[in-house]
Amino acid sequence: MGKIEFDAVILECKSPKALSRFYAALLDYKPRYNEGEEWRDIISSDGMIKLAFQYNEDYIPPVWPDQKGKPQMMMHLDFKVKNQDELKQAVTKALSLGAILTDAQFGGDDWVTLIDPEGHPFCFVIW
Repeated sequence: MGKIEFDAVILECKSPKALSRFYAALLDYKPRYNEGEEWRDIISSDGMIKLAFQYNEDYIPPVWPDQKGKPQMMMHLDFKVKNQDELKQAVTKALSLGAILTDAQFGGDDWVTLIDPEGHPFCFVIW
């Protein structure tokens, strides 16, 4: 058997076009492929990381933090920054692109949780 390699993280959403634009702008990734309104993906400048966005008309955003009986988060994305200045800049950029800062924050001053325009939680963390 040949080597199995990681290909992409795929987020379901109502608007692949809008969500791919959000993450492309946030991460400075380039559009790679689109299939109309059903599928979009973006890729890092080194070609190593791909995020894809798949249309699901029944998509319901998870509740953050988790609440019994509500849609649960299945996964989330973490993005690393080097220091507090970069953390503040990243949060400011995300908010300007349409992200929402969550009321519930965990991890102290080195970790910030936000919600993307389709309701997926994601974090910036100093590593």
